[in-house]
Amino acid sequence: MRVGIIGLPETGKTTLFNALTRMTRSTAPTGGSRREAAVTTVPVPDERFDFAVNLFHPKKQTPAAIEFVDDAAPFGTGEQSKFGADFFEGLRKVDALALVVRAFESDYPPAPEGGLHPGRDIQLVLEEMLLADMSLIETRLERIEKALKTRKAGAPAPEQLEKEILAKLQAHMDDGKPLRTLTLTPDEIRATRSFAFLTEKPVMVVANIGENAIGEVNDPLLNEAVKACAAEGLPCVALCARAEEEVSQLGPDEEREYLDALGIEAPARIRLIQLAYDTLGLMSFFTVGEDEVRAWTVEKGATAGQSAGKIHSDLERYFIRAEVLEFPKLMEVGSWEAAKPLLHLEMKDYPVKDGDILHIRAKKV
Repeated sequence: MRVGIIGLPETGKTTLFNALTRMTRSTAPTGGSRREAAVTTVPVPDERFDFAVNLFHPKKQTPAAIEFVDDAAPFGTGEQSKFGADFFEGLRKVDALALVVRAFESDYPPAPEGGLHPGRDIQLVLEEMLLADMSLIETRLERIEKALKTRKAGAPAPEQLEKEILAKLQAHMDDGKPLRTLTLTPDEIRATRSFAFLTEKPVMVVANIGENAIGEVNDPLLNEAVKACAAEGLPCVALCARAEEEVSQLGPDEEREYLDALGIEAPARIRLIQLAYDTLGLMSFFTVGEDEVRAWTVEKGATAGQSAGKIHSDLERYFIRAEVLEFPKLMEVGSWEAAKPLLHLEMKDYPVKDGDILHIRAKKV
């Protein structure tokens, strides 16, 4: 899973990236342009995974992971016209977008022209993404029209169907609506998947607040951001990127002590990763043992068969049954031997739940 961190200049994107990846300003790769976007893989914090590792002491431990991409395309730079429709190509490769908006006062960096208005900034970035998708569709439709004009009469015209689908998308966006609010048929989804439209991607808003606003429920800048998110139907999380960056450089004990002092329940990496999972409709299941403890990421509602396929395609193809244990039961009894009687057998269509431990039985080939 890849999450692109985006936003206008001086909103704290790279500071947030440093906090999420435990980097420092001196060692973090430089973001700020499409060619220099920083990409780092971060293990997904999960107390269930940690419990299993401590229980089994496996030879190998593989947590779930998430990639963060810092500033894959600089918004608000006025450079979009120089690069054309492919300017946002870096963002088209991510699964979700974390839009950072400035909701803090400071002398440096100074406030942008027109003052601090998180709601305005959210709208500006969303509009730029909408325009980028519209430009992409217009360019493709022009090419289709040229192809259709040069085609001989009576010859097959496979582009005609694509033209009709793109026209449907274009009409939706002409009303100022992002594509994630448009319901498409499975055939339409397949036909347009290669475009990787920006406005199809889930968007999470990160309101970057000042330290003085941590724990405040009536901060005006934060309230403006929350209101704008509600209007767009977007999830929003408030955090202080500068404080989170400082916290990320501490050891576990110091980190917890500092977070408690600031009144922060969980560090940014945990909150934002959980929000990303919720926004994308993802969950984790586990395989455990002395050889390896591993967390696997699947879509919510995935079946035992589909989850087996995540491990290896042959396990789904030759699936016999799954031995399943809910993780809370393992934590309750405290050992694998005590948990074995609690295992239950499930077939291929069993809907896997978040935290399930699976042991897949398959035919030998």
